[in-house]
Amino acid sequence: MRHSKVRGEGAPSRTAEGIAGGGSGAEGSIPAQRRSRRSGRGGPAQRGGRGRRVLRWGASGLAFLILGTAGAGYLYYRHLNGSIQTDALNLGDTKLGGSKPNAFGQTPLNILLIGSDARDGDENKALGGGRDTFDGPPLADVQMLLHLSADRSNMSVVSMPRDTLLKMPKCTEKDGTVHPASKGLVQTNASLSRGGPGCTVAAWQELTKIPIDHFMMIDFKGVVSMADAIGGVPVCVEQNVHSRNREGKGSGLKLPKGDNIIQGEVALQWLRTRYGFEDGTDIGRTRAQHMYMNALAREFRKNAKLSNPVKLNSLAQAAIKAMIVDPGLNKIDKLYDLSMELKKVPTGRITMTTMPWIQSPQDRNRVEPKAGEAEALFRMVREDIPLDGQGTQPGAPAASPAPSAPATPPVTDPAAAPDRIPVMVRNATGGKTDPEAKVKGRASDVVVLLAKKGFTRAMADRQTAAEDSTVVRYAGLDQAGDALAVATALGLPPGAVQRSTDVSGVTLFVGKDWRSGGAVTPPPPAPTKAPDSARPLNGDDEKACMRIQEGFTW
Repeated sequence: MRHSKVRGEGAPSRTAEGIAGGGSGAEGSIPAQRRSRRSGRGGPAQRGGRGRRVLRWGASGLAFLILGTAGAGYLYYRHLNGSIQTDALNLGDTKLGGSKPNAFGQTPLNILLIGSDARDGDENKALGGGRDTFDGPPLADVQMLLHLSADRSNMSVVSMPRDTLLKMPKCTEKDGTVHPASKGLVQTNASLSRGGPGCTVAAWQELTKIPIDHFMMIDFKGVVSMADAIGGVPVCVEQNVHSRNREGKGSGLKLPKGDNIIQGEVALQWLRTRYGFEDGTDIGRTRAQHMYMNALAREFRKNAKLSNPVKLNSLAQAAIKAMIVDPGLNKIDKLYDLSMELKKVPTGRITMTTMPWIQSPQDRNRVEPKAGEAEALFRMVREDIPLDGQGTQPGAPAASPAPSAPATPPVTDPAAAPDRIPVMVRNATGGKTDPEAKVKGRASDVVVLLAKKGFTRAMADRQTAAEDSTVVRYAGLDQAGDALAVATALGLPPGAVQRSTDVSGVTLFVGKDWRSGGAVTPPPPAPTKAPDSARPLNGDDEKACMRIQEGFTW
């Protein structure tokens, strides 16, 4: 199938007609004309303009941008350190802490990627939208959680549709400004206006119980600059498409049937398009974003277009200026280290998904998380289970598929006899999420239980903690066998054994799941593959093509 290549002509003039379009249209209009790789550019930019016009794009482009530029040598970009903007990671009251190492000392990473519709600069205003939205509060219209597995063999991405209704947590800004928890359901994209990205992180943690280690947020102008710098991104549509209806609503995207290479403002249109894709809802737009992000990752992998140092420098500067990150990513060398971790995952082990949803009983134009299936997806991320169904034996070399099997620590020394193993027992029964009062004396009760099982050197620790699940942590590999012996004696799964720098020896954290009784109640088996309702899309799927909504063809 012949490719066509389409792009915008650059920023339009900022006249009232150019931006507002006389009050009609919903998402801007930039007709794309079919051409070969050697033919001229598409038509001039036009703008639509009544009501709120919001950005719909895949924020994870930033993560892949970092991946693509990693090989160039980060020292070349150290002068950009002063340009990196930061904001607080979590403004909520619930602090889950960072991701915990597994039994092998390997730590997964969870990064929330946010696409903002901020209209607070000349470049962003020129890229479209209603003038009444300029300099208003931004919305988090794209939210994707990127999970990098502990063994770096796979990557999972979970998108939350912007029309999702949630209960918002209390968020407190640095200056003490408090945004109270919502009494009812609120559209998820409003989280950004409740103090910034730290409240979006708080909302995700409240819903998913997934510890979020970092966030990256990027706005309008970042999309255009990245697509231009790499020479375009390949996408596919099943029919000719023009995203514009009789009422003037639509992004203005116009593409011919088949494969197209898009860049500039046309790439932005693709990521914003709702009317014309699938059923005309945000769900179809999310699917298009996933296709774009997978294609972007494949283009960065090729790396041929990123060999020019001048182009690399331009790309890096544009991305840095357009993004805000948490303090943990506030230096170029930290972003470089992250990029090297991302680069370990082959595109064939990248899985894009959408949070399973149901139509909201309160508003048919909104959705809510689908009970059971959404939680199953979140649990897989929490427990570091690949969404593609290719279970990996934790600790195996990265990208080495193996049958799903329980993790067992790398035992370098066999376990000592139970009466020779010192065990500290900490009361963590309050839990981290939906915390309760700790069960008084619980650590001492479990010490008695351990003594009956032969662990006579167990002692109650005066320190307390908060854990949702009971875990056994150890410091050095020479303690791995002892830690596994304790877990086995208590009926805990091998995955509950974790290596940690926060303890000095074998330490049992009695979690919220074991507030009473002589044994931990094991949880039901975890899923081994993302549910079909999450619409998983593999990173190597080059045949993915967007279905077109009836009435939007030409």
